[in-house]
Parts: sequence; structure tokens; C-alpha cells
Amino acid sequence: MPETDLDLLIKAARASGEIAKTFFQNEPKTWDKDDGAGPVTEADLAVNTYLEDVLRTARPEYGWLSEESLDDTKRQSNEYVFIIDPIDGTRSFIEGSRTWAHSLAIAREGRVTAAAVLLPMRDLMFSAALDQGATLNGQPLAVTRKEGFETSEILATRPALQSHHWRAGAAPEFSRHHRPSLAYRLALIAQGRFDAMLTLRPSWEWDIAAGALIVSEAGGAISDKTGRALKFNNLDPRLNGVVAAGPSLHTKIIDKLAAT
Repeated sequence: MPETDLDLLIKAARASGEIAKTFFQNEPKTWDKDDGAGPVTEADLAVNTYLEDVLRTARPEYGWLSEESLDDTKRQSNEYVFIIDPIDGTRSFIEGSRTWAHSLAIAREGRVTAAAVLLPMRDLMFSAALDQGATLNGQPLAVTRKEGFETSEILATRPALQSHHWRAGAAPEFSRHHRPSLAYRLALIAQGRFDAMLTLRPSWEWDIAAGALIVSEAGGAISDKTGRALKFNNLDPRLNGVVAAGPSLHTKIIDKLAAT
């Protein structure tokens, strides 16, 4: 039987974890990207090299979009495209924290069809395939059905609380939490550990693609900050913020956000 896209991503994510572990807490070479785009390490590049070789060999007809590869806009002419973040949470990786992830996705004509998010140091493998549900280490996932803000546990950065983001001129009351990896934040919504996740700044597709499918396959709703459906493999691979939650809470968050 041919290897499915999801099986391919899971296998590649696990191998990526083994590569990254050889650099983790081992003083990897680190430098800053141009234009203030954040840090990168030799581990990011080693994982990226491995993934591009293995995945593109397995699916040569698929396009390629990765944080650590020079973007080739020819990917837009491919029916399928890999959307990859070799290490999501590079700052955590550098600091020696275990909360970093490999985020691997495949999109077809703008819609994610297979996804894997692995946290190697926590032995957490989140995965999903379109219309087949989402799992954590093989066990089914489901979002919470929380409806009210006041009792909600929401993953959000401090800038998301700034008044100009909200119609009422102030953020509603809720319990704010944070995790450094966007892919992991989305996976935690799918797991039901938190009720919602929102980021209101422009967000790179490679941070979001895998987690977006995992959330939706766990019964959640996910959109940009205006409520529009997410579309992937854009010429400019940035999304207009992201909001993920159970369906009812998602609607309430969108209703309260300023339409920008």
C-alpha cells in the first residue's frame, strides 16, 4: 500500500526530532536573520535540509514553502505544496526549553490536507488528515465547548490585549496564557487544554498550517482575525492574524475584535 501523505509527515517529523536532539542544549551555532526576522540555528538548517530532501524526493510533484528555504513562487503553480517550519520556537530551543516543535503540513489548492506537529522533548505527536479527525499520540482530540470569556483560558500574547484591537476599546476579561510555539498553541486548542488561541499580528503560514488542520479536525473553528477562512500557499505567505477556538467562543471573539 502506498505511503499516505500523513504517514510521510509523521515519519519525517520523528526523524527531524532525532536530528534536532543532537543540537539541543549542545551550544548550537546561532545567528540573527536579516530584517529582524528572529534567530536561527544550525539545527533549524539541518532539519530543513533533511526535510526538503526526504519530502521532495517522496513527492517531487509537490511545491515547497519553508521558513528556512529561499521562497520559490513557482510553488503556486503546484496542486499540492509542503508548508514547513523546521523548528517552531527557535528562541525556546536556544534557551534550552523543551517547548519547541516541528510543524509539517501539506496543502492542496489552498486547503491543508495533512498535518503533523511534534514536540520531541515532550514526546507529543499531534496529527490530522482532512476529514479523518485529529489525534495526539494516536488518541482522538476534541476542542472545548466553552462559550463565555470570563471563564475561558486563552492563549494570547500581551500585544493582543491592546485596546485598538477590540471594538469596545478594551479587551474582554479572560485568563491569559502563553506558549512560545504557535504550532503548539494551536495543538493545545485541539487537545482541549485551552479554550482559544489568538494572535493578531501578521502570521507566517508555516507557523499556522499544520495546527490549523489539527484544530479544525478536532471540531474547532479557525480563521484570520476578521473571521475569514484561512487560505494557504499565498504569494505573500502571511495571514491576517489567527483566531482558533470551539465554534461558539470563536464567533464571540470575532464579534468583539475590531475589523482591521
